[in-house]
Amino acid sequence: MIMKSITSKNINLFILFAVLFISSCKKEEVKPEVTLVTIPKATDVNKFIYNGLRDYYLWNSQIPELVDKNYQNTDSLNAFLNKYTDPQDLFTSLLYQYKVIDKWSFLVEDAKTLDDWISGTSKTMGYDLDLRKLNGTIFGIVRYVYSGSPAEKAGLNRGDIFSTVNDQEITASNYQKLLFDTEVYKLGFASIVDNYVVPINKTMSMTAIEMQENPINMDTIFTYENQKIGYLVYNGFNSDYDIELNNVMKNFKDGNIEQMVLDLRYNGGGSISSCIYLASMIYSTDENLVFARSKYNAAVERMITEQEGASALVNNFTKKIAATEFSPAATISSLNLKKIYVIVSDNTASASELLINGLRPYMNVVVVGINTYGKYTGSFTIKDWIDDKGNVNPNHKYAMQPITVKIANSEGVSDFVDGLAPTIRAEEDLAHLLPFGDPNETLLRIVLADIKGIPVTGMALKSAQFGLEKIADSHDFKPFAHDMYINPIRKKNQD
Repeated sequence: MIMKSITSKNINLFILFAVLFISSCKKEEVKPEVTLVTIPKATDVNKFIYNGLRDYYLWNSQIPELVDKNYQNTDSLNAFLNKYTDPQDLFTSLLYQYKVIDKWSFLVEDAKTLDDWISGTSKTMGYDLDLRKLNGTIFGIVRYVYSGSPAEKAGLNRGDIFSTVNDQEITASNYQKLLFDTEVYKLGFASIVDNYVVPINKTMSMTAIEMQENPINMDTIFTYENQKIGYLVYNGFNSDYDIELNNVMKNFKDGNIEQMVLDLRYNGGGSISSCIYLASMIYSTDENLVFARSKYNAAVERMITEQEGASALVNNFTKKIAATEFSPAATISSLNLKKIYVIVSDNTASASELLINGLRPYMNVVVVGINTYGKYTGSFTIKDWIDDKGNVNPNHKYAMQPITVKIANSEGVSDFVDGLAPTIRAEEDLAHLLPFGDPNETLLRIVLADIKGIPVTGMALKSAQFGLEKIADSHDFKPFAHDMYINPIRKKNQD
């Protein structure tokens, strides 16, 4: 018993000494140095893109990165933005179902590009074309010619067909370079014979110039079945021509027209204010009547209503064209029509569709053609503003045109993704185009037949019957071709 007690005590002492020994031999622990990682600042361009879309984009709530509260932390946001070395990649990554839902938002490297597109200014030969394929041959069809353009001076006309450029046959791989990336060229003409494109002994040379297209391509008054008819070919809602457009309507009014035909078949859209002016010229200047209602993202709507009131989200018919830096205010000359014929195609888009949709609750809008393009959204130009006076960041020239607004008519009709359906379905005969205003021109002939009360079913020839496969048209090379826009909200971009 004693040995057991001594042994136990010795063991306890051994353990105690061992612990003390080990503790005395243990070196003092060295704590590692903490290295702080500095996140580089994102580029001005990337910050501009992110802030602009976060603040103004219609579908910002659908993009997790734009509403992620973590990105309110500067380092977290910089780390995210620095993943993108190409601003275009960042921009498209922040769009809502890009090319599916949002097919229209775009970014440019130089804001002047956007300014020129809005004004209708470009370096051009001055004509609009449609490229088709027939029995293996790709060829161009001239749909219309700009007034005062090199094409007009060279003698090019609506309906002309060409199959070569600079003596080269047009192919699927070279047409962009030949027709849209070349400033001097020679067209070789052709005709369609027995469903084949046959070259003819005719050429025409022209050189591109920088010019502004006048969207009022043609206006005239003619008599049909003892009725005076006002006919207008209007190819874009360009605010620079609002006064001229009003003068056309005044001429129609002074000419006592009884019917109006508005040809929008190649009108891809443009200024919303110009659209409201035209609607007022056609129907009424009663400013108590609602033409359209606008829907923005929650933050923008809140900002607009706080600054201007809820009425700022409503677009009414109007009595006046607002003054600009180039022209004084003008009183609108309204026709007060109860019925109008509108000629359309699948190139009829945006502000053109807004005009039709906005007028439909108030008057008989007889639409002749095929389903329109299907764009009920609009945008405004966003630049990297550094103050509320419109001054921009001098460190880059980028600008963007994202979708910022959805527009409905007074009855709430919007979201026509398949376009607006025509009243009378008819397709333009591309293989045999006649001049605008010719009573035998396919779509105008349909209108005149309806005015006369003649059944029009089956009257329209279809390009499809000629086997004309679509390749491209001029609108495909104009990023602004199917847009409608409003004046920008010049608010400083907040970091």
